[in-house]
Amino acid sequence: MAAPHNLTTINVTAIYMMNKALSDDIDPILYMQGINWLNRTAISYATITLHVKHYKDENGIEHINSDQVLTGGITGTTENRVLDGTLRDHYDYVFGAIVGESTRRKLEDIEDDFLKGTWLSDTQEHGAICSWLRSDTEKSGYSWTSEEVWGFEEIEGERHYARRIKFTEKPGGQVVRARIVYDYGKLK
Repeated sequence: MAAPHNLTTINVTAIYMMNKALSDDIDPILYMQGINWLNRTAISYATITLHVKHYKDENGIEHINSDQVLTGGITGTTENRVLDGTLRDHYDYVFGAIVGESTRRKLEDIEDDFLKGTWLSDTQEHGAICSWLRSDTEKSGYSWTSEEVWGFEEIEGERHYARRIKFTEKPGGQVVRARIVYDYGKLK
């Protein structure tokens, strides 16, 4: 289902279901993150639903909390992003130890053309939600970085919430770019 026009990067609070037909294959990224074959296979067959809450705290700082639920009600990962540019440590039971920061950025400040994407005018106007993540190599044993840009795009004639990812495995520098597209679902 297409996302309504009142959803913009100013407020992404909603439920979103991953649209596998419109999304790129993320298995190469999961592999480079050290996710084993069994878990990657389960993820590839599961429907991933995001329950997203976007709000400002008492200091006016944006937060985006996202809980993933997989087919059958299986709890996935939780992302709690604070859009203040502060590096934070996080441990995720799927992805392991990571360090990351999140901000809002104008598209002209994004260097990678793929990440600049084909965002709709409201994402261009308000800025995209951007995250930079890296593995905590000392704790995880893996070395990678991930740049993500979130916003709204028109895909096959419909408005969709999307995330564009530029994933770089270290030390070899292999780069994988992928777009994940989500269908809109109403909050209950």
